[in-house]
Amino acid sequence: MIQYALVCENAHRFDAWFGNAEAYEAQHARKLVTCPVCDSAHVEKALMAPAVRTQKEKVAVSAGHPEHQKIREALRALRRKVETEADYVGERFAEEARKIHYGEADQRGIYGEASRDEVTGLLEDGIEIMPLPVLPDDHN
Repeated sequence: MIQYALVCENAHRFDAWFGNAEAYEAQHARKLVTCPVCDSAHVEKALMAPAVRTQKEKVAVSAGHPEHQKIREALRALRRKVETEADYVGERFAEEARKIHYGEADQRGIYGEASRDEVTGLLEDGIEIMPLPVLPDDHN
C-alpha cells in the first residue's frame, strides 16, 4: 500500500491510499481519483515529506529490559534464517526486488544493500521490503 497527499484544482487537500504507484497512475488516468470535497477529477499529487526515520529517531531496547537477551537472540535467528534461505544480491538489491515484483525474475527471497533513496523508491512503488536487524556485536 502507498499513501499519497493529493490536491484538487480547487485547492482541497486530502490523502488517499493505493495498492501501489501503478494503481494510482491507472486510476488517475481514468479520472477515478476524485476530490472528496468537490468531486473534481482534476487531482494531482501534492508535495509531501516521506516518513523516513533518521538515526536519532531509531527505537531501542535497553540492556536492562527483562527480555533483552531473548529479543537479541530472536533477531539474530531471524537474520541467520534470511541469510541461509535467501539469495544475496549485494548492491543490486533494488534492481532485483523490482524485477521480482514485476515478474521479470523468478519469485524468491533476496537480501542485500540499498541506499535510502532506493528504499524510498521501492516503498513508493508498492514493493514490500524490510530491513534486516543488525546487532552491535555483529560488527565485531
